[in-house]
Amino acid sequence: MRLHHAIGLLPFAFSLGGLAFADRVHPFVFGLPFFLAWTIAGALLCAAAMACVYCLDPANRGPDE
Repeated sequence: MRLHHAIGLLPFAFSLGGLAFADRVHPFVFGLPFFLAWTIAGALLCAAAMACVYCLDPANRGPDE
């Protein structure tokens, strides 16, 4: 498995693996319920991971690189 494929699996593992862990209401993060903060963190992680995948994928390189 190539590195950019493994990085692409991180958001999936984050959301699927954290469902049981993040199913709490009482702890608050920056005034948000923990599950909502977990979901926002997952969206940010997904965006960062996909940016890394785009940069590392050899198919996205131009002819001059």
